[in-house]
Amino acid sequence: MAIKYLTQRAAQAIDVELMSPTGGGFCFEQLVELAGLSVAQAITKEYSKESHPRVVVFSGPGNNGLDGLVAARHLSHFGYQPKVYYPKRPDKPVNQGLMKQCTELNIPFVDSPESGLHDSDLIVDAIFGFSFSGEVRQPFVSAIQALKNTTIPIVSVDIPSAWDVEKGNIHGEGFQPSMLVSLTAPKEGAKDFNGKHHYLGGRFISRKMEEKWGLNLPQFPGTDQCVRLNTQ
Repeated sequence: MAIKYLTQRAAQAIDVELMSPTGGGFCFEQLVELAGLSVAQAITKEYSKESHPRVVVFSGPGNNGLDGLVAARHLSHFGYQPKVYYPKRPDKPVNQGLMKQCTELNIPFVDSPESGLHDSDLIVDAIFGFSFSGEVRQPFVSAIQALKNTTIPIVSVDIPSAWDVEKGNIHGEGFQPSMLVSLTAPKEGAKDFNGKHHYLGGRFISRKMEEKWGLNLPQFPGTDQCVRLNTQ
């Protein structure tokens, strides 16, 4: 059986169950940490620190942006040179803590998409995740336009930003990343992804939960936190 692609509602329900005391028993910070680690590790599989050392992470204000901050921290530890574009910074402990961790590693925060793209070899798109709906607003209109116009490879976290979570790249108006790291399970909209590299990250689903939701996840190799989904 093929891996299951999730609707937005199913993805949200699984997220809630993962953090339920009677479900997965995870706390929010654990899931963010594991997600960001899996994104960083997936990047190392296809874009080495030798070929793509300078990485800019575009982080949004929600959970997807937090995954990006965690990924930036791990990439720094892995020997990359990350920087972060993070224009909307919620005043919550988890956001402030991750920013502090990045600052302690001398990861710079840049002021604009253009300064982020300058002298970069790779982009991590962690602006919007599977909860996104509605219209894109500034400053992210400019950020996504910059991603549309660049020739730098893009790694999107969970779903390319501003794509419809279920309908994908509606009318072909969104950018097409070269790599997608789906988390928990791919979202329906990811069927529109035709880039080179599709990985699954977020190794936190129990066998019981996998069977309950019929996810049919692939086996993660060894101690890896990610697994390749496509064969390109």
